[in-house]
Amino acid sequence: MKIVLTGSLGNISKPLTEILVKEGHQVTLISTDPNKQDQIQAMGAHPAIGSILDLPFLIKTFTGADVVYCMNPLDFTARDLHAWDGNMDNYIKAIRETRIKRVIVLSGWVAHLLNAIQPEKKFEALKDLSITFVRPGPFYSNFYHLKDMIRHQGMIVSNYGGEDMVAFVAPEDIAAAIAEEINAPAPVSLKVIYVASEELTCTRTAQIIGEAIGIPDLQWIASPGEQVKQGLEATGISPEVAGLLVEMQENMHNGKAQRDYYLNRPILGKRKLQDFAREYAVWYHQN
Repeated sequence: MKIVLTGSLGNISKPLTEILVKEGHQVTLISTDPNKQDQIQAMGAHPAIGSILDLPFLIKTFTGADVVYCMNPLDFTARDLHAWDGNMDNYIKAIRETRIKRVIVLSGWVAHLLNAIQPEKKFEALKDLSITFVRPGPFYSNFYHLKDMIRHQGMIVSNYGGEDMVAFVAPEDIAAAIAEEINAPAPVSLKVIYVASEELTCTRTAQIIGEAIGIPDLQWIASPGEQVKQGLEATGISPEVAGLLVEMQENMHNGKAQRDYYLNRPILGKRKLQDFAREYAVWYHQN
């Protein structure tokens, strides 16, 4: 198959490219960075250097593809959340223009529950094609952003925590799940798949991370949303993005995220938190 991937050589798209090329697919990988071109070619894929914000480029790149994989990772530095979310509109226009019949959309564990933005709704308006929403849980790599909090406060604080259950995921397990979905039959429909590597309470998660970095009594505390929002804004995150993050976390605390997840529970991926924690500990003590 001819497959177009977005995400450059990121934590998901790089291993996904490797899997699909090995399986014999013709893979085109979109990247904004011309310096990535040689590396992409060395992997056996075709580099398409440009931006998803450039609609003519996107239409040209999508033309002739059997499958496209669309992602639009949250930009924590964004000032205008709806302008960031508007990037999805180019995907919709390019898919309609090129009459793509198979679309894989990287969504999120709570994307369907949000009021601030509703990225899946845009794709639901498309007709006569197969669309799969891939909803991964929180990434293990999110702990990299918590280093200063752990180091200076001696705890993890968000508006979920304690005994809240979280379906954490490793990017390579997301890549494997997407590759499997691309190779699966694709009837005209809307489909949702969740991706997770390990289901853990926040208490147990903090214990695993804490033991790895030498803080065995590390706690994960749930605080009121407004307090968490103020803390995020103090780090330079815009009020709009901070509000979205708090809304996402609230859906993990009130059980709504877990409800639909359990109805569509996936087979867990291979990479467990303790595997990640060992690597994280090395990084934590070097930075």
